[in-house]
Amino acid sequence: MKFVCDGLTLSEAVMKVSKACAVRTTAPIMECIKITATVDEISLLATDGEISIRKQFKAEVLEEGEICVPGKLFADFSSKLMGEEICLATGERGVEIKYRDSVSYMQALAAEDFPKIDLEIGENSFVMKQENLKRVISETTFCCAQDESRPVLKGCLMVFENGLEVIALDGYRLALSWAEVVAKSEECSIICPARTLTEISRMLTGEGEIILYTKGGMLLVSSEGLTIVSRLYQGDFIKKESVIPNSFTTTVTLRRAEIVASAERAAIFNRGDKNNLVTLDIGTAGVKITSVSDYGNVSEVVDAEVEGRELVISMNAKFLLDALRALDDEKIVISFNGAISPFILQNKEEKHSLYLILPVRNAA
Repeated sequence: MKFVCDGLTLSEAVMKVSKACAVRTTAPIMECIKITATVDEISLLATDGEISIRKQFKAEVLEEGEICVPGKLFADFSSKLMGEEICLATGERGVEIKYRDSVSYMQALAAEDFPKIDLEIGENSFVMKQENLKRVISETTFCCAQDESRPVLKGCLMVFENGLEVIALDGYRLALSWAEVVAKSEECSIICPARTLTEISRMLTGEGEIILYTKGGMLLVSSEGLTIVSRLYQGDFIKKESVIPNSFTTTVTLRRAEIVASAERAAIFNRGDKNNLVTLDIGTAGVKITSVSDYGNVSEVVDAEVEGRELVISMNAKFLLDALRALDDEKIVISFNGAISPFILQNKEEKHSLYLILPVRNAA
């Protein structure tokens, strides 16, 4: 194998693909990027068994072939050659990398040992505007679980019916977002890893349309030479109807910027505390936001339109702020059913997303 390419093009491609390289594995080949040179195109491919990323770009191919190189090492080295023209070739010492009057060598593994990745996934298809898919991903994935106790919660439930409904939860909060679908081959539900959705979001430019393909527990998305293939999670996901209330005893309408600023200040003093609590005291005069810690306390009043019962409720400040920042209307509505029941947050006008948070019993 031998080819010549621009260093910037190579480095950008390697950085995208290296995100799929396995980090902790007993199989060194899983830490590698597979390089394939054919005719006038270079293909880079990496996988960790859950997600696979391929990037293709044009180059001057002098000799076709394929080889595997250590992914992270290759990414770090190629990032230092972005301003160079590079000639990369295989040899007895592994991979030879020439630039200017210099030459470097990198150990390599045989391409035959690299896992076979199915890139012919296309049984079902779903067409969406890129901006809509990017939005629903950003509005939900931060609510996915991080631990391994319930693997299915590390993903988002994606329901393709009248549109696309995406749901994420971690046991303490829930996010729901909805967007239109341009076209679909059929109705279905999948559970996609949050990590995969994050990588898909990075590949989206926000312009034009994108097609998602599914087949046999796999998802494929491709755009401008970049292809992502991911395993889908299998299992039962919580039904939203069982956790999202239909009616409320207290509703509060506030200016989003004001409640965000106040909550951010209240969260500063208890940033290191385990529960990171802030308390909302909701009355006819508005909403008082307080936090108390060993470092000090905050007490502020925010103007609000309050309907229903007065209420005092405590919650994790990070969960509250994550939801508030994900909303985008000038005014937002928070709806409650008492001090120990889950409450929801929504835009006042554009109700394309919803956030549910479990309150915390405040011993004080």
